[in-house]
Amino acid sequence: MKARALKLGDTIGIIAPASPTNYEEQEQALEIFSEFGFHLKLGDSLWEQHGYLAGHDWNRAKDLNRMFADPEVDAIFCMRGGYGTPRILDLIDYRGIRKNPKIFVGYSDITALHLAIHRFTGLVTFHGPMITELARKPNFHSWSTLFQHLTSHVPVARYEEPIEKHCIVVGAGRGPLIGGNLSLLVSTLGTPFEIDTTGRILFIEDVDEDPYRVDRMLTQLRHATKLQTAAGIVFTDFTDCTAENEEKSLTIREILDDIVKPLGIPCYYGLNVGHTQPNWTLPIGVLTEINATEGWIQFQEGSVESL
Repeated sequence: MKARALKLGDTIGIIAPASPTNYEEQEQALEIFSEFGFHLKLGDSLWEQHGYLAGHDWNRAKDLNRMFADPEVDAIFCMRGGYGTPRILDLIDYRGIRKNPKIFVGYSDITALHLAIHRFTGLVTFHGPMITELARKPNFHSWSTLFQHLTSHVPVARYEEPIEKHCIVVGAGRGPLIGGNLSLLVSTLGTPFEIDTTGRILFIEDVDEDPYRVDRMLTQLRHATKLQTAAGIVFTDFTDCTAENEEKSLTIREILDDIVKPLGIPCYYGLNVGHTQPNWTLPIGVLTEINATEGWIQFQEGSVESL
């Protein structure tokens, strides 16, 4: 299921389903975003705080449900990630989302919402930039690529950045796209929102994790048969995932060679997605192909319905 393409003048709802944002940073980001040519409708969660959460669970869930139900709202963007979306997965009105499919954008902790919405509605959602990034030296390519996905039913060109790639297993794979932040993928295991990777292209990213923690989480995914059932796997460069004492640690690449390479599934490392710049948008659910030998990912269909 795909949402209608976005056009200038549409209304974008903005919510904070995870952690709160510094007020000054939020105001600066909203001011910049308002210049993009869209009307904005702001959720109550933007002004709430409950410890490390942008308000109590019921309020953050209510914001999301209300934005999907509101006929004036054409798309929903997340203010930031942080922590907290797994706490509201059982409070989401998935039937309402199926009745009112809309563009939904975010990444990092928002991964849990992407997985749950896709699992229970089939809606294509977008792993892409969030509003607060606009207050921190925004990357033009991140936002231009996002709006290419959101405004046209024509597939976006393949991602093949001129940076170092690391082919883990040669070959190509094809299937619906699924994935997100590694720690959130692991947190769904054993729950009703568990990620389904069978026959899919799986993408995985994370940031600020010691290599041994990445090792542990990938091992858990392997034991849960989530890696070996994928049609292909692509990893980001895992920003700032280095050990304090590198002489007594494995590198991320060595971990991938140990855990993923023996599975024989087409796989490469180095995609600019998530906690990196640029942060390319990935449409979760669309038919996708990767070529691990050459290091590219390509979408076989558009991400939204034509206007």
